[in-house]
Amino acid sequence: MVRGLEDRLMNVLVYTVLGLAGLAAIFPLMYVVSVSITPFSEVLKNGGFILLPKSATFTAYHKLLTESNIPRAFWVTIFITVVGTLVNLVLTALMAYPLSRRMLPGRQIFLLLVVFTMLFSGGIIPTYLIVKSLGLLDSVWSMILPNAVWSFNVLIMKSFFENLPEELFESARMDGAKEFRILLQIVAPLSVPSLLTVGLFYMVGHWNEFFQAVMYVTDRTLFPLQVIIRELLMLTQQPLENAESMLPTETMQMASVVMASLPIIVIYPFIQKHFTKGMLLGSVKG
Repeated sequence: MVRGLEDRLMNVLVYTVLGLAGLAAIFPLMYVVSVSITPFSEVLKNGGFILLPKSATFTAYHKLLTESNIPRAFWVTIFITVVGTLVNLVLTALMAYPLSRRMLPGRQIFLLLVVFTMLFSGGIIPTYLIVKSLGLLDSVWSMILPNAVWSFNVLIMKSFFENLPEELFESARMDGAKEFRILLQIVAPLSVPSLLTVGLFYMVGHWNEFFQAVMYVTDRTLFPLQVIIRELLMLTQQPLENAESMLPTETMQMASVVMASLPIIVIYPFIQKHFTKGMLLGSVKG
């Protein structure tokens, strides 16, 4: 196939735009990582802007892991992410499956209610009063249960379930299987892309948990990672006498940001294929 001049120019334009977009995405990440491993003397010499450090030190990471609240906050965040994601997936699947069955009485009404919650919410104060009345204040469950089901994720999973062949359900019912068994042994194994897609949404939301922790938790031992990092980011630079041996606040801040972002960056490539497939298959039908 012979390409004309217009095709070549279009290719150059497309690759240029994609390259600039990629650079815009990579540049902030490079800056954060570079500052987090740069000695303070070099930070002072370059006025705080470091892209490629001449030397590296991991003192900031060692200090965060040994002399701060970061390790405890890590475990709190890991618990919230793992347990919360499991709770989310179970409840979302149990809600999405019956909504995907056209034989469900009142199905349109339930779907309308689900969509309604996407547009309107009860508000911060009523939600706080409910959490308080349930005795969830100063508890890790206050950061899990209030957002146990996201309406958007219910619709994604419902659409995926609707795309499964109806013959599978009819065959299972003829063999005497009940709906819960069909969901557990037939639908769930076939819905791995959808489950991973929705699970990623939930996992990222729990890992970045901040607002609910600020609203419902006052016990510092239960603060998740993002709250502790926010406190570090609010610190101001203190004057240092020995620039070679002391750590700047900016280095600590950037190291904490890297530590908070690294798990998601590491996990995402392993489920990217399923994530893309789940999004496409779950959006075929509305």
